[in-house]
Amino acid sequence: MIKHMILRNILYRPVRTLITIIAVGVEVTLVLTVVGLTSGMLSDTAKRIEGIGADIMVQPPSASVFMAFSGAPMPIEIGQRLAQIKNVQAVAPVLLQFNSTNGLDIIYGIDPVTFGQVSGGFVFHAGHELQAADDILVDDWYAKGRKVEVGDTLHVLGHDFHVAGIVEHGKGARLFVLMSTLQDLSGARDKASVFFIRCDKPEQTEKVIGLISALLPHYEVRPLRDYMSLMTSSNLPGLKTFIDSMIWLAAAIGFLVILLSMYTTIIERTREIGVLKSLGASRSYVVRVILSETTALCVAGIVLGFGMSYGVRMLFLAVFPTLTILITPIWLLKAAGLAIVGGWLGATYPAWLASRKDPIEALAYE
Repeated sequence: MIKHMILRNILYRPVRTLITIIAVGVEVTLVLTVVGLTSGMLSDTAKRIEGIGADIMVQPPSASVFMAFSGAPMPIEIGQRLAQIKNVQAVAPVLLQFNSTNGLDIIYGIDPVTFGQVSGGFVFHAGHELQAADDILVDDWYAKGRKVEVGDTLHVLGHDFHVAGIVEHGKGARLFVLMSTLQDLSGARDKASVFFIRCDKPEQTEKVIGLISALLPHYEVRPLRDYMSLMTSSNLPGLKTFIDSMIWLAAAIGFLVILLSMYTTIIERTREIGVLKSLGASRSYVVRVILSETTALCVAGIVLGFGMSYGVRMLFLAVFPTLTILITPIWLLKAAGLAIVGGWLGATYPAWLASRKDPIEALAYE
């Protein structure tokens, strides 16, 4: 009886039903896209940093773990002092520069020799190492996404670079130029943003960290093996607030749409509710009908939202191929739960209103 009534009620106003389902779908899509985009970027960045192969990372005092937000305040001569520490095998200074010309990319200014000593060197798909001042290396993901080939000209940071080689992804950045070139372009002569350090034995990492901390007491010294755990939204000022704001905004959309939809439904079905109550339907029965209908609408919206989320993900990747958007099972469940709870909250008042209607007045309603 209830199932038949719910289905009939849902199909009675198909346009309103469709709008409600789409609104819930947008709510789910917004949550999954925002969380998937931020967590995907953080996870991808962490994996690429760990892929450098260093054991330790040294940054300036109070530097963020998100190196994209780091400048270049460290004298490059610090690298010589670090290289003299016992059990340090190699030190690679790196200059970072944020580039938004053709997307959201971090450029590494490197010394090919020291960077190779720390990382084990690049695996080349085509081309050769950095040689000339205007040479640039791109990783295979960037080359595929931007349709870049060896010999092409790449306009980055207001400068035309010659694509010298295409390398395997996973060595920190997607774009690499000579450190001296990036220093000139960014006005950071003899400066570095970060030092990557390789120990002669991995088990000496903690010992070397202690020695570096004693040498540079106010600098940030982090083991790379812990980098993945540090790359969370809570470690970036403002990011967690932004994500929470987007989630609450999405929940508000679902809540308001369900509230409006179910409220107008109750107004339109005043006589129907009067008939039900005159036949002996209890208040709890009326509330159960309203909440069951809301649940059905939310479930349909959740299914639509899942499909829309993967569609938006495909669209983003088509426009920005180097992005990583993670849609995980745990967030699928969280987004679905948020939509259901928001829908129930939105339907609570209309359901309460319907349950309190006097059957005689409801039957006389025109």
